[in-house]
Amino acid sequence: MPYRHLFPLGFMIAILCGTAMAADPELLFDKRDVFVAGTENTHTFRIPALLQTKSGAILALCEARRATRSDHGDIDLVLRRSDDGGHTWSGIRVLANNGSRTMGNPAPVCDQRTGTIWLPFSEDNKRVLLISSTDDGKTWSQPRDITKDVLPANWHWVGPGPGHGIQLMVGPRAGRLVVPCWAGVERDVPFGATQLSYVMYSDDGGKNWRHGRAATINHSDECQVVELDDGRLYMNARSRMGKRRRAFCFSADGGQTWSPIRNDPGMPERSCQGSTLRLGPGLIGVAHPVDEQARRVLTVRASRDECRTWPLSRVVDAGAAAYSDMVVNRRGEVLVAYESRQYQAITVARFNLAWLTAADNP
Repeated sequence: MPYRHLFPLGFMIAILCGTAMAADPELLFDKRDVFVAGTENTHTFRIPALLQTKSGAILALCEARRATRSDHGDIDLVLRRSDDGGHTWSGIRVLANNGSRTMGNPAPVCDQRTGTIWLPFSEDNKRVLLISSTDDGKTWSQPRDITKDVLPANWHWVGPGPGHGIQLMVGPRAGRLVVPCWAGVERDVPFGATQLSYVMYSDDGGKNWRHGRAATINHSDECQVVELDDGRLYMNARSRMGKRRRAFCFSADGGQTWSPIRNDPGMPERSCQGSTLRLGPGLIGVAHPVDEQARRVLTVRASRDECRTWPLSRVVDAGAAAYSDMVVNRRGEVLVAYESRQYQAITVARFNLAWLTAADNP
């Protein structure tokens, strides 16, 4: 049975019945800061990513921007770990540091067959490096440069994710590791002038990687993907061209090609990265700030019909909030790591599906 359907029985009953938790009707919602600006010799922590390992540990990754808040400069890739589903967290570990270079855009994915964690990230937004862990994230390999395999020669600026990758579980491509990415397509132009969304993927357990084709150029960039029950991929992405509505598209071939990008009229945004995740059987979530004028009001939307409609909506943070990523722990609780309070912290909100699907939702 696909691992994405291995949820606690009470959790499955709640989702399948379309009601709040049958076994535990209590609404759970809490939040805590996991990375705080000004600590650990860091000016600002940004760009969160979450991953659950095969053993159930939660890894929280982000960029430690040492000197300034700028997207470029002395930036290290760092990690904290939780062995209790997000209640408590270990100290901060540095996974990638190359002096004054920018080591960022983490996009981890776990091969559930072997337990190996693969972590692609970017150096100076020009190279894609890959490290891996075979011991549940405790130790990591030396970085390997896979740029030529995952970035076409005529594309230039690049970044994985940011956020988690996925493993396909349906159809002939079951087992494929898929990591969403963005790239720029013009040389010697300002950073971010023309960008696109695509995915890199591996069909041999992470040893070799390839890239798919671009979704509609300059209609989206930072993106995440989720696998639908029919085997298609749904991509939800930051929009471009001043649309102020989340971009989305589909792939019927595991990320090798994409349908034309469309903009969802029910998902307003200022233009910001967002996150997408299967929250449980029959339930898919998207998290993004919904204010059209500023990065604020982080909201989780949920679909019960495989991303056709999004009738459930709950505000996680009504204040300033930006980039995010989501994961579901072993108890079926959803964790959302997000940039909060004008980038003063990366906060992790934790809630159960009873809270998300409560009858008094807005």
